Amino acid sequence: MTRVHIYDTVVTWTGNRGTGTSGYRHYDRAHEVTADSPAMILGSSAPAFRGDPSRWNPEQLLVAALSQCHMLGYLHQCADAAVVVTGYVDHAHGIMTETGAGGRFTEVVLRPEVSVASSAMVDAAMALHAAAHRACFIASSVNSPSATSPVCRRRPRDLPDAMDGASGDVADQALRLSTAGADRPTDA
Repeated sequence: MTRVHIYDTVVTWTGNRGTGTSGYRHYDRAHEVTADSPAMILGSSAPAFRGDPSRWNPEQLLVAALSQCHMLGYLHQCADAAVVVTGYVDHAHGIMTETGAGGRFTEVVLRPEVSVASSAMVDAAMALHAAAHRACFIASSVNSPSATSPVCRRRPRDLPDAMDGASGDVADQALRLSTAGADRPTDA
């Protein structure tokens, strides 16, 4: 069964200094992103394009959307597989290349660092990243390569493998999953 989901947003430009776009340097790139319920996102262009560095830019939001989608899918996969995740942080990295009048993302690498409740869960936790990548709606919708380079950790060795929510910094296993398009639909 096919299910269709609708997502509406409103982007409002707030950067008119009084002369509109009368010249490239005569307006701010400031804007607001809103939807029915969530808090407003203050946006701008990237500083490289005369934007305000204190506001989110579309490039950051794209990288964040890929990271969020992977994380949410991954947590779901882990819950279904009885892998108890106690911590998750992703330092995602995107590369955009300008090509004259335009540009495109050439790569996004997600680098999630995951803590699990037991060292017995590490292998399964690592393997579930590939399934989460395949299921990610956002990764399936972009045409630039996205890769996942996860690290999974368990608690320090002096703590028992009880599910107390603690996380450690002892790396039990690190694996680079080169999922750059290998398991994504070919029409993405």
